[in-house]
This record gives sequence, C-alpha cells and structure tokens, in this order.
Amino acid sequence: MKIGVFALQGAFIEHERTLARLGVECKEVRKRSDFTDGLDGIILPGGESTTQGKLFHEEGLFEPVKEAIFGGLPVFGTCAGMILLAKKLSNDQNVYFGALNVTVKRNAYGRQLGSFETQLDFQGIGKIPAVFIRGPYVEAVGEGVDVLATVDGNVVAVRQKQLLATSFHPEVTSDLKVHSYFTDIIRGKI
Repeated sequence: MKIGVFALQGAFIEHERTLARLGVECKEVRKRSDFTDGLDGIILPGGESTTQGKLFHEEGLFEPVKEAIFGGLPVFGTCAGMILLAKKLSNDQNVYFGALNVTVKRNAYGRQLGSFETQLDFQGIGKIPAVFIRGPYVEAVGEGVDVLATVDGNVVAVRQKQLLATSFHPEVTSDLKVHSYFTDIIRGKI
C-alpha cells in the first residue's frame, strides 16, 4: 500500500511519521509529477485551507486530484483537509473539491488560542485523543455521510464511502487508530 501525503503546506510530516509507524509506504506530493498512478489513497493534511487551495491550482494538481477523488480514490482529510473536501462552507464562499456531502464551518473553534485537546468516542474504534487547532466542525450532514465522532454536540469526524474527514489532528498524537481506520478503508475492510 502506498499513500500520497500532500506536502504543499501544513502538517504533512506528522502524517508521514504516523504512516511509517503503521508500516505504510508514503509519498510526498508537492507538484503534478508527484501525483502518479499507483497511489492507493491520499491524505489532505491540516494547515491553511485557502493557501492549500491556491497551491493545488498553482501546481496543476487541482483538476487531477478532483478527478481522482470523484473516481473513487480513498481520501483522508484532517482539519483544512476537511474544508477542502466539503461540498459547502457556511462562512466562506469558496468551495474546493466539493466531494464530501457536508457543510463545514471554518475556524469554528476560534483562533489559535482556542485550540484544545480532548478524548472522544470514534465510531468503530473507541476512545481516542483528539487535538483541535483552530479546527472546523461540520454544521450539516447530507445524504450518504456517517457521523463518526462529536464533541459537545458538534460533528468532528465523518465518513462518506471512501472519504474520511476529521476536524482534529490525530497525526499529532501517538495514537494510530484513525490512520489505521483509513488504511482499512483503503483495503476494503470497512
């Protein structure tokens, strides 16, 4: 199995380290030529979604990635990655890949000072640590989307077929469960 980790901006190294701990090969994707056949899945990391969206276009990655997502390639988006996948943003007119049937509120937990850690129940894997850094949350869930976790009544993890998205950053903890869950999606186990 080989997973492409988008390294345009944001927390990509942490994802690579987590995948390495799981024994999963990963490939950094920075430009169009890095996005090749042979990837079994991709990770859209946290960071700044507007900047990432701009870089996807500048590097000629936007259309091929969008085509792959709609073609069924498994994708895991964390924080900004959730925003990039969302069909609608409640507090921003931009729509990026528009593949995940949810409405997301950007920076829903406020500024950097509003960052926090908690434990949450994640459907199918149990209790996990969750780190929120200026995180979004899902305001509305559309057809075909399963809610996997909530915090204080806010939806913070969802799945739609081969798409997985979290508001939080599992890659900055030592827990491997969410990344393992994504590899199970790729393998067709769940």
